[in-house]
Amino acid sequence: MDDEQLADLHKFLAEYHRRLAKEAVLDVVQQYHSDLAQRLADEAALIPRRKAIAQRLREGEQRIRDEEE
Repeated sequence: MDDEQLADLHKFLAEYHRRLAKEAVLDVVQQYHSDLAQRLADEAALIPRRKAIAQRLREGEQRIRDEEE
């Protein structure tokens, strides 16, 4: 699964839990699903950023190795 698919999965799960929160009768269940939906949405938003950071770190490490040779 690539990063784009992972972000899409997180977005799908966030929407699913938002729907469950709207349908929940008990406040505690509603709050649980709302909180989980927000965490999943936040994670989905961070995946591309983390990928870019990891790529820059790999490139930096490669430059250091190239300079040492």
